[in-house]
Amino acid sequence: MNTFFCSDDSRQVGEDVIGSATNYQTYILVECPLPWTSEALNSKWVPQNLRILVEEVKRAKLPIRFLLIANDVSHKVNHTTLLIYQKEEGLSNGYHKQEFKLANIEQVAGVVQKWIWGIDSNFEVETSTTRDILICTHGSHDKCCARYGAPFYFHVTAKNADLCLDNVRIWKSSHFGGHRFAPTVIDLPEGRYYGRLDQDSFRSILTRTGDIQCLHKVYRGWGILPTALQVLERELILYKGWDWFNYKVAGKILEQSLDNSTILAELSFEQPCGSFYTYQAKLVKDETKTQQLKSSCNATRELVVTKYAVGSFWITSSKVMSYST
Repeated sequence: MNTFFCSDDSRQVGEDVIGSATNYQTYILVECPLPWTSEALNSKWVPQNLRILVEEVKRAKLPIRFLLIANDVSHKVNHTTLLIYQKEEGLSNGYHKQEFKLANIEQVAGVVQKWIWGIDSNFEVETSTTRDILICTHGSHDKCCARYGAPFYFHVTAKNADLCLDNVRIWKSSHFGGHRFAPTVIDLPEGRYYGRLDQDSFRSILTRTGDIQCLHKVYRGWGILPTALQVLERELILYKGWDWFNYKVAGKILEQSLDNSTILAELSFEQPCGSFYTYQAKLVKDETKTQQLKSSCNATRELVVTKYAVGSFWITSSKVMSYST
């Protein structure tokens, strides 16, 4: 019997969770009742037309990530929710959401195909929901998500009811990477990833209150940024505080050494008042945090996980808005 749990191992060796958020252009979230098989799209309730479409998208190498989602009533309701989140270009605070209410899951493939072709659908709806929280509970894919993700979902859905955050939906999700950080979460429409969450840190993330330093341990990074830049953004979050979550951001790599040991990065942000700043930073490979470990419970070999640290950062330009009375 395999008693290895990748999440426990990652905690024990002290792996830093930052720099592990995945950069996708589009998330397509399909409500589908459980149970899900290890390969989620082979699950019982996923129709063949959707499986075929997903394979076509893969062959075309479109930057789209399909995920199954469910909540406690997905097996009871007489409709299927389809969510499409597309990354905003340039300075942004995440993704743009489109929501569709379909009679059944068999209609998903047709609506998604039209969306890819740029054709409007009659099934799009407006909702008051402003955040969709995805918690990976995909235990058939990796047992850490059953051991840590599923109980976490149970507890936070109860807590969310207590907080009366009516604009927040919490979903079980199929695998989106990083099960060694279970319980792990994507917060949409921003597209920020979190891991090793507990009740207190999750509450702080939901309400944007409390000690910002909690993010040092649980923030995996922002999926709109290249992975190496995510450590720089975390540094700026800890420097700026919760206000940072109201800023529009863009980042890019300017230069990197041949061996990728050093990177010159640039990150720009715009505040709600219109003030604009650009920082540059020297990112250096952090030998103390770069480790060999198994990325999943079923991994047969270890891989090298490279981590970066912010060697230094400095402001290169600013445009401060001022208002005269």
